[in-house]
Amino acid sequence: MKHYNYIFAGAGLSALMTVYKMVKSGKFSDKTILLLDEDNKKTNDRTWCFWEEKSETWDTIVTKKWNPALYANPNRLVEIDLAPKKYNQIRSIDFYNFVLDEISKQENITFENQKVVEVQEVENQITVHTISEIYTCDQLFNSILNPFEVENQTRFPLLKQHFIGWFIQTEQEIFNPEQAMFMDFSVEQKGNTRFMYVLPTSKTEALLEYTLFSQSHLETSEYESEIELYIQKLGITNYKIVEKERGSIPMSCFPFWKNNTKRVLNIGSAGGWTKASTGYTFKNADKKSTQLIQFLQTKTDFKQFHKINKFWFYDLLLLDILYRKNEIGATIFSALFTKPNPQLNFKFLDEETSFWEDLQIIWKCPKGLFVKGLFALIFRYSFNIKL
Repeated sequence: MKHYNYIFAGAGLSALMTVYKMVKSGKFSDKTILLLDEDNKKTNDRTWCFWEEKSETWDTIVTKKWNPALYANPNRLVEIDLAPKKYNQIRSIDFYNFVLDEISKQENITFENQKVVEVQEVENQITVHTISEIYTCDQLFNSILNPFEVENQTRFPLLKQHFIGWFIQTEQEIFNPEQAMFMDFSVEQKGNTRFMYVLPTSKTEALLEYTLFSQSHLETSEYESEIELYIQKLGITNYKIVEKERGSIPMSCFPFWKNNTKRVLNIGSAGGWTKASTGYTFKNADKKSTQLIQFLQTKTDFKQFHKINKFWFYDLLLLDILYRKNEIGATIFSALFTKPNPQLNFKFLDEETSFWEDLQIIWKCPKGLFVKGLFALIFRYSFNIKL
């Protein structure tokens, strides 16, 4: 039974970011580290996007940058100048290769392609069971989400950001490779919050992703028929599908951090590192992993890591409204992105705004809806009323 200082149960975005930063910090070379994941990270299984001026850590693997970003609804098309920032895209396979190449050079770090099936914690040690092996460690970072824990509770609203995307190649030049369609709400809403996401990489190549913020998944055929309709609307007649991707990201303010113990820290989606109101993961995980590296150099009790802030409450308010009135998402996002200073929205989503700037954002939103939502939220949580 081999013992490690740190074990990572799951080697997704957050775990790999954290280990990479451990290496680059030079502060953990005396620690033995084991990464466990049933997936060998050899395929391009997702695409991450984020807005940033320049990512010193990840800029070498950014495959495309856009400015401006576009926002659309049935009545308007808005061009948003992100300068000095740009909208960045990273393909997961490039990220995996970049990080795993660095990890492979470290004698103190091991990656095992094994599925974690059980974790046991006693006072001074963690035992991790895979299908074929048993390991022990001093501290564990868990990024394996237990969906039933979130789905089987009724105190915190749960939506899913779920999508299917097609990377297509067209015969005719259709796309503007300098512009990213951030959200196109001109698609039929059908009682939900639905939009199309278009990321062109050339005049003839783009990722088109049909996305929902809702409680339930669709049949695969429904996502794909909506993508086909959108392609027709763009006037594309001849194209081929180069690659497909799909995903489902939980959107919830569920207090994942309450499961942290002195020796077990939940990270990634399992730790609430996904931005609850949007499903954006990359930028949040980047920030959280940096904070974690700093934390590990001075503290050991994982129960002290999480700090709740005002943005958690803002996310809860929006999710609560969308949970109860899922059909009005387009109205809310249109209020944000079609009114003056849409750039401030991105600063707000990055959780970098002052309280005065928060008020400017909130003031853009449908006031009656948010005032009612605020009082309903206060009433329900004051009296511990379930959804």
